[in-house]
Amino acid sequence: MNRALRWTAWTVTVVVLLAVVFLVYANIVMEGTRSAALQVWRDDRVAVRDAGDSVVMTPTGEAGGVGIVFIPGAKVDPYAYMATFRQVVAAGTTVVITKPTLNLAFFDTRPLTTFEAHAPEVRTWAVGGHSLGGVRACQLAQDADGLLLLGSYCANDIARSYVQVLSVSGSRDGLSTPDKVATARDELPSTARMVEIEGANHAAFGAYGDQPGDRTATIPREDARAQISATIEDWVRTLR
Repeated sequence: MNRALRWTAWTVTVVVLLAVVFLVYANIVMEGTRSAALQVWRDDRVAVRDAGDSVVMTPTGEAGGVGIVFIPGAKVDPYAYMATFRQVVAAGTTVVITKPTLNLAFFDTRPLTTFEAHAPEVRTWAVGGHSLGGVRACQLAQDADGLLLLGSYCANDIARSYVQVLSVSGSRDGLSTPDKVATARDELPSTARMVEIEGANHAAFGAYGDQPGDRTATIPREDARAQISATIEDWVRTLR
């Protein structure tokens, strides 16, 4: 009996320790770059508010009726993507950046409607994500009109869907590498638009500094961000 109790106590202790270690790991995020975030906050063309479960960015000028629910990459600060969408929002698109459960998209089971409710005036919705967030976005694509992948690719087959897809990748991405993006191309509809930003790496899709495992970018992040934003703006017009 004593041996059984000791074994049970040891097992419980190990499980608790593993849970604590995981929770600590999940809650250490790659924080957004302060200077990039401040530029967004100070841009009078863009309104930003924290909705609790997400960061909501809306245009202060004329809105185009299109919104994007965007899912961050694993353990990346949602605020790190404000700079990515600054120009997109200024041009009239609403962007709702989610705050995934435990900072990992796969643990977030909330439907798109949870986040769409923050902008009831939007008529057309797309879902998107960066890295692991993009993989999760693919699983939700059937509930949206568009799918936006930034440095990401689908792990599930949506090739027969009618969703409008834009995949933006970086030639220097060390995580969602060009080879991985190309290999997963068959999971997307034949109409998917594939754009590769020459010289951009994985971290170029957000403003949070360097990321372990990534390659070194060969173009300034501001240049990569400008190309990414322009590509998204052009794609959004096809959703209206």
